[in-house]
Parts: sequence; structure tokens; C-alpha cells
Amino acid sequence: MSADCCGPGTTAAVRPGNGEDETPRTFWRVREVGLAAIAGVLLAGGLVAGAFGAVQVEVALHLLAAATGGSTFVPGAVRALRRGGIGVATLMTIALLGAIVLGQFAEAAMLAFLFSISEALEDYSLTRTRHGLRALLALVPERVTVLREGVERVVEPAELRVGEKMVVRPGQRIATDGTVREGRSGVDTSAITGESIPAEVVPGDAVYAGSVNGSGALTVEASATVADNSLAKVVRIVEDAQRRKGRRQRIADRIARPLVPGIMVLAALVAGAGALWGDPAVWVERALVVLVAAAPCALAISVPVTVIAAVGAASRSGVLVKGGAALETLGAVRTVALDKTGTLTRNHPVVTDVVPADGSDRARVLAVAGALEVRSEHPLAAAVLTAAGTGAVTPARDVEAVPGCGVEGTVDGRPARLGHPAWLDAGPLAAEAARLQENGTTVVVVEHDGEVLGVLGIRDELRPEAAETVAALRRRGLRIAMLTGDNRATATALAAEAGIDRKDVHAQLRPEHKAHHIAALGGKRGGAVAMVGDGVNDAPALATADVGIALGAMGTDVALETADVALMGTDLRHLPEALAHARRARTIMLQNIALSGLIVLALVPLAAVGTLGLATVVFIHEVAEVLVIGNGVRAGRRMRRGSATGSSARLPQTGQVAGGHRRQQRRSGAVEPGPRQPGDACACCGPDEHAEDEVRRSRTAVAGGRDQHDG
Repeated sequence: MSADCCGPGTTAAVRPGNGEDETPRTFWRVREVGLAAIAGVLLAGGLVAGAFGAVQVEVALHLLAAATGGSTFVPGAVRALRRGGIGVATLMTIALLGAIVLGQFAEAAMLAFLFSISEALEDYSLTRTRHGLRALLALVPERVTVLREGVERVVEPAELRVGEKMVVRPGQRIATDGTVREGRSGVDTSAITGESIPAEVVPGDAVYAGSVNGSGALTVEASATVADNSLAKVVRIVEDAQRRKGRRQRIADRIARPLVPGIMVLAALVAGAGALWGDPAVWVERALVVLVAAAPCALAISVPVTVIAAVGAASRSGVLVKGGAALETLGAVRTVALDKTGTLTRNHPVVTDVVPADGSDRARVLAVAGALEVRSEHPLAAAVLTAAGTGAVTPARDVEAVPGCGVEGTVDGRPARLGHPAWLDAGPLAAEAARLQENGTTVVVVEHDGEVLGVLGIRDELRPEAAETVAALRRRGLRIAMLTGDNRATATALAAEAGIDRKDVHAQLRPEHKAHHIAALGGKRGGAVAMVGDGVNDAPALATADVGIALGAMGTDVALETADVALMGTDLRHLPEALAHARRARTIMLQNIALSGLIVLALVPLAAVGTLGLATVVFIHEVAEVLVIGNGVRAGRRMRRGSATGSSARLPQTGQVAGGHRRQQRRSGAVEPGPRQPGDACACCGPDEHAEDEVRRSRTAVAGGRDQHDG
């Protein structure tokens, strides 16, 4: 453990700036490892000299070994002591000096050697896991081509200004967030969102920093600087999250911090009480052994190293977990509540039916509906406007939204309303409305001047991976519920397609009602509840749930800031992956805490009665710490889709979709562009034979954070 361990308000794992900006070196080039190796050589030399009877040489080599190994932790312990911090390194320093005073030179050398190795392993593993996240920033290219005064110029990414147009050729990475102004291409976002399917982009589509352009040249207008783009925000949020402590980490801290001074008192009592009935030198030596035996080295590091590794690995797989508390809760989830619109569905609704009432016609129904919806941000508004034709729509006046019901306003000087049948009576079209709802279609009633003009049937198709995701969650023993403001008939029909039981469908809910249902799902020993939504419209439910999960949060500041967990992409299959990852990390935390506690409980009595010597106790302790660190680092393995979903089936290929429907599916993530060939090129650039290598390098950089940092 580091010298700061258990000091006031800190632990070794969460010290800000502890190597986060340093390039991690290979293990054998770490200074502490080199000193430990020298100490080990000196220790071995002393043992050999003792075997040949060279006592003076033996003592000298052991003292040199103690000094060399001690230089890795004694100075830090002294600095911490000056600040009023007493940590594990303080205990080890006392034990080291005590062993030397008592003439136990070999034991002192062994203690310094083993503890210096554990220090090096701890610092190296924590720096390594943190730096894997920083490797995301390496996805920003070293140079970027911009258009200034109509001329292409190559500049540093830091010089890029908002509003400037970037030229992104095939195979190049996009330097910052922006909007496509010219060109069409497939963009690989796997390094950021974890989604293996490239997304096709056309003028008007948003693209994000770190994405790799596919086969077509793009002109992208920058919407953020490199320092403030979505990639930089993700890194900042995760680095902050890695410092947030979960319940088990706080428990470990509460145990470890007062335990250190308590151990010193216990050792003093052992020495004092034993000296009254026996040899003082023997009992002082035993007190030093107790001092080392009770040190909470492994306990203090057991949870932080797991949290840092797991949060970093999740972020590299497109899942943003905001701290130890969120990670622990996510691993304990027993019920998953899914919002319908935009979560289970593609969030690209289309008007499938227009049923005018007698005396009305399709054009009038759509004109009134479009007038009410032209300035609305509701997901269904875009579908209505597309059907109405934005050029023919005159905005309504005095428009007001009625939460959970619809909108009302004034069209052509007369009152108009639009909303679901539970709020607006469909009148003579009630039978048609019921028929559409039974088929899983959302029904909207349009009323003008107190008369029903007609009903609209709007359908938002289920995500192609929704049923697979629900099945994967069920295989993990989770209960699945659907929460929606839509009518029960539509919700039940879509739930059946997704594989959700009818009894777990909660429909016609207002935002505040969703929050009440979340509380009910977790009651009566229902366990932890996760709410999955878009991070904006479902804010009350996300806040009420034990853990709120936002889907498709990349580029959405509100979702990134408010959700406990954010799935950066729109592939719902990342949900069971994230839950499996968190469960595994939680299991590792419990294993580490149990192992650490058992070792302390076993060593203290054995040390007090003299069964174990100083060197043996130190060896056991440091082996335990190495085991705990190694076990914790296992949580840093990247999430695997096959283990979570049991399937790696891909979505339909681009060529399987035609016409306007193709663009709708592409935006939902339902289409995978055809594989790019090495010879693909745009007309202006010629073949780019390095494009495939660029894609491969970007994935490798995030997977291990090693492509340019190993040295």
C-alpha cells in the first residue's frame, strides 16, 4: 500500500492525478520495480554470505537491501505523517526500523523487498487501468484538414474552431464533433460506442470525434472544439466517476482508516503486557509482527482497483458507468424497466394510417395536425410533419402542450386539439381507433372547432435487437417490465413482439406515474431496479430507480450528466452486456473483501502467540495483496457480447433495404453498410490503401491503450 493509504480523506486508489497524465511504462522499467529487484539481489547475496559464515558481509548486504527497498515507501510514509496521515506504509516503516533495532536484519531486508514489490505492482496496475481510458483521446488525429477561404489547410486539432469545415477522407478519423455538410459514407464508431456496425451518414447527420470515416469523402462542420467535444467529455466524466466511492468501497475505507491507529495501540499492548510476564525483547518482536499482520493492505486496495478497472473497461466498450456506487448497484439489479418509445422502438415513427371522418378529408386532417405539431419536440411530431409536408403547414397559434395527453391551440382562428383517445373521444371513429390500437399502432385523434376531423395511426417499429435483448436479460434471471405513456393495446402488442409478459406492461403513464411504478417494482423485496430510457423525457423515472440507464447518450449532454449509466450507442444489446460486466465486477469486489478480511483475522492471533515470524507475515500479506490486485484487474476485461446475449447475429445488410425505408432503418441502426474493400475510394482522392489499417489501429488503441504508450 502507498504511504497515503488510509490517510485523511484519501485512499491510494483515488488520489487525483496519480499518474493519470503519465505514460505507463513497461513493468520492468518502473523505478520501484528496479529498486525492488536490487533489494532482492542484495537480500539473496546476504543469505549466501551467511551460509558461508561471512557474518559482516551478510549484515551489510541485508542493511543495504533494507535501505534500497525501504526507499520506495519510507519517504512517503514520513511525508504523510507530517500531514497528519497514518497509513499502512507507516506501520511497515515502524516494523522495518524495529526489526533493525532488534538485530533482525534478514527480516528487515525481506520486509523491505516484498513491500516494495507490492507498492510497484499497485501503482503500476492502477496507472495502467486509468491510462486505458486516456487512450480514447489518442483517437483524435494528429493533423486535421480544414477549409479556410476555400483552400485546404492542414492544422493541429487544437487550432480547429467551431463552425470550420473539416475535410475527412476515407480511412481518416474525425477530429471533433460536427455535422456532415457534403458527402456520404459509412462511419465506424466502434471505438466510442462499442457498436460493430458502421453507421451510414449523409448531409445533416451528426458525427462524433474519434469515429473513422469509411469509403466516402466527407465535409464536416465542427460543432465543438477538440477540448470540449463528446470524446473529451466522456473521458472527464469517467475519470471523475472512477473517484466516486460505492458502498463497499466506503465500508472498506471506514474499516481501514481507524484500523491503522488501532493496530498501533494493539501492538503496544502486546509488547507491554507480554513484557510483564516474559522476555521484553521477545514480546517487542511479536508486537512488530502483530503490527504487520494486522495491516489492512489488501482490504484498502481491494475495492478501488476493481472499480477503476471495471469502469475503464466499460467506457472502452461504449458504456459509461459513473462511479463505484453505480457499478455496485448495476451489479445488484434484479428488475429492468424499459421505456417503449426510443428504447424498445427505433424512435423513428411514421404515419401509417389516416382515417378522416365524414365531411373531412386526408389533407385537412394532416394540415390541422401539422399546424399543432410544427414546433413540438415530441417524438411523434416529426412523423406527423413528414406526412403533412412541412412546406404546406402554417403554424398554429397559442399552442400549449398538455403533459401526457397531447397539444391544443388555434388553427384558422378556431380551437384545435390533438391527442390520444383517452383524452380526446374519437366519436364515430372509435371502432377504427380500437382496430389500429389492437395492431400495435399508436392512435392520435385530431379535433378542430369541437369536431373530430379524423384519426392518425402512427407506428414506431420495434428495434431489431429488442427481442434478443429481452431474451438475454431473462436468461440472467432478470424481471422485465415496460413503462409507456401509450395506450394499453398498442403497448401490449409491441411487448408481445419483444417477449415481455402482458402482466409486466404498464401503459398510459404520465412521467410522474412512471416514477411511482419504479418504486413499486422495487418494493416487497423486489431488489434493485434499473430504468432504461432516453435520459431526458424519463428523468423522474431515471432519478427514482436504483440505477438510471440512458440509451444513445453519445453527443447528448443531458443524458451524460443525469444518468448513472449511459449506453453511448443505440444498440440495445449493450444492456445485458453492461449488466453482466457489473455483476462480475461486484462478485470480484466481494471476493477481494472476503479474502482480505480472512487473512487479517488469521494472521493476528498467529503472530501474537509467536507462531509466525516477521518475514513470513510480510510474505503472506504481500502475496495476498498481489492476489487482490490481480483479481481486481480481471474486472478490466472488455465486455463480450457473446457471453451476455448468447448471439452475435448481425443486423440486416444495407442491400436488403430499399428506397426511403432504407434511410429510416439506417438512422435506427438497423442497417449495416456492406464491407469496405481495400481499394474503395472517392473520386477526388483515389484509392486509400491504408484505410483498413486506420480502422484497425483505432480499435486496438482503445482495447488496450497500448498502441503508442508502451514505450
